[in-house]
Amino acid sequence: MLPPIDRFSGHADLYAQYRIDYPDDLYNFILQAVPQRATAWDCATGNGQVAGALADQFNQVDATDISETQLIMAVQKSNIRYQISPAERTPFADHTFDLITVAQALHWFDVDAFHHEVHRVAKLGAVIAEWGYGLANISPDLDVLMLDFYRNRVGPYWDPQRKYIDTAYATLPFPFADVKRTEFMVQRHWPLDRFLNYLRTWSAVRQYIHENEEDPVVSLGDRLKPLWGDGEREVLFPVFLRMGRV
Repeated sequence: MLPPIDRFSGHADLYAQYRIDYPDDLYNFILQAVPQRATAWDCATGNGQVAGALADQFNQVDATDISETQLIMAVQKSNIRYQISPAERTPFADHTFDLITVAQALHWFDVDAFHHEVHRVAKLGAVIAEWGYGLANISPDLDVLMLDFYRNRVGPYWDPQRKYIDTAYATLPFPFADVKRTEFMVQRHWPLDRFLNYLRTWSAVRQYIHENEEDPVVSLGDRLKPLWGDGEREVLFPVFLRMGRV
């Protein structure tokens, strides 16, 4: 098994401030399949936003990540227990969880090893939910510039795993029963500066800055500004979800 990949500790503060959260209808869709809500595990929890949402529904939430920096900044609630742990090898006992979630992180894992761990720590009949999101949609003129930035300017700086986001995890194994796949839409109204700071959380942008000592988002912002204007624009994030039962 390859060592876990951490692309976010170096900008955990940006990640906590500028990444999107997820809509209530996504959580409601998952929770309708989970009648027993004693324990949940949020894997690769990052800043703990999913763990925080689950804490309102479950007696106990365990949340893991490989980034200590992320966990230091994570949402704090009395029934969330954070631990540093890789996804593929956890300290949990067999048959512990009613629900296991992974948001925008599965593509960084050894997926087969993670799913083996899910089978070990999940209760019989527990639900596993994995989701993510790719490139946002704004308007045709802005989307053309964003696609060029995504593919060409920072494209060479994405890790190979990024392709799994582009295909909505369709080529990754999912060895579970009662599989459901659906999509949701996250709608935000952002000024340009807010959107540019979101882009600075991309791992490819961070790698570009590291290798070139230059922020590629600055020049992109100069190109976007005449089209964006001074106000807010609607930014749509299509979120894909796959869910199954152990």
